[in-house]
Amino acid sequence: MTQLVLTRHGETVWHAENRYAGRSDIALTERGVEQARLLGEWARHAGLTALWCSPLGRARDTAARVADTTGLATQVDERLVELDFGDGEGLTTAEMRHKFPDAFDAFVADPVANHLPGGEDPRDAVARMLACLNEICVAEPDGKVLIVGHTTVLRLVLCQLLGIPLANYRRLFPFMRNAGLTMLRLRDGQTALLEFNTPIELIPGSIRTH
Repeated sequence: MTQLVLTRHGETVWHAENRYAGRSDIALTERGVEQARLLGEWARHAGLTALWCSPLGRARDTAARVADTTGLATQVDERLVELDFGDGEGLTTAEMRHKFPDAFDAFVADPVANHLPGGEDPRDAVARMLACLNEICVAEPDGKVLIVGHTTVLRLVLCQLLGIPLANYRRLFPFMRNAGLTMLRLRDGQTALLEFNTPIELIPGSIRTH
């Protein structure tokens, strides 16, 4: 049995305007740095056996706080990178609706069959994510592994693991909190959802210091 703890990186400078951040390397805000620190404090006593993260800076910077408190080496894997949003990269929903209204309406109706123009097919993203998660489970058959990733690919892979149609990822999982915790148990090809999107600020062990 492998336990996977999925978390989104800390808040970034595009968060306030809700801009789509896919492959762009966007820095953490002060709040994002604090969220990463809280995640590290939680991890100190969480019994983690491994730490994996996306190669993007916002994920690596978040994971670095966990590495500092646990002594775990960070396994950086390209397969954990965020979805490529193509022509939507860096834009708000209002800007996308203005720039390519028909394509955006189709995206809202079915974000998998009609992914953003020039962007990555979400089904391809799920395939790479699953390949990485399967490798982790083989390497850590009795482990508890923290994965620092991104909101869209995490929601997509949750749908896949839980048997939910991918096209529903935006409706059923509207967002993933920055540094929030989602815990899964994988055993014999079956997935159990133990915890979903718990704010790091509410978890015992992640104590604020001012």
